[in-house]
Amino acid sequence: MTDPAEGPPAAGTAGARRRAVAPDKRTRQPTEVRRRLILEAVVPLVIEHGASRVGVRDIARAAGVSVGTVTYHFGGVREILSEAVSIEIDAYYRPLGERMLACPTAVEGLTTLIEGVFSAETDRHWRLWFDNWAADASLEPDSRQHRRYEEWSDRVAELIARGRDRGEFRCPDVAETTTRFNALVDGLALRRLRGAPPLSIEQARAHLRRFLTGELGLEPSPA
Repeated sequence: MTDPAEGPPAAGTAGARRRAVAPDKRTRQPTEVRRRLILEAVVPLVIEHGASRVGVRDIARAAGVSVGTVTYHFGGVREILSEAVSIEIDAYYRPLGERMLACPTAVEGLTTLIEGVFSAETDRHWRLWFDNWAADASLEPDSRQHRRYEEWSDRVAELIARGRDRGEFRCPDVAETTTRFNALVDGLALRRLRGAPPLSIEQARAHLRRFLTGELGLEPSPA
């Protein structure tokens, strides 16, 4: 990937340059700390500029490390982005899965699920995920990301199966319902990011509620 070092300044560049004044302090950082700095720096850059416009030098400046440190730890921007997305997926889905499964009833868990996948904070996750997916569409799926999405799908299925087994709702095929639900979430997220036509957070949630109401035989929510 071409390094767009001569392009627009990366987000947070000014602060990163101040940190870069003291390279001796940077080199004292343990390996995992340096890697984490690099991974954390790439996320806001990609969200602001897009993956295709982020280069190694941009990441180094934002992380407050040298270009050599970046290339020592990673094979390139694609590897950095892939690992950063894996971390983001885990940070996004794991707490949500814990919250929805901790609800007293599966119906309450579904509400937590719907509100969790579309909120004021989730656009960041979706933008990063889709940008990475678009840039890597011709490559093999990252095994870490694939595993995390499978784990997430398992949590959704667990919630639906729990409600079915307790008699809270009906579901002839938990796996199929889970697949359709996740596909609908992905499609709504993409439409929301494209903004054509516009889709608000509440509209996205309403689509999910209608789907689950019909799929699981739930009572419609009051208008």
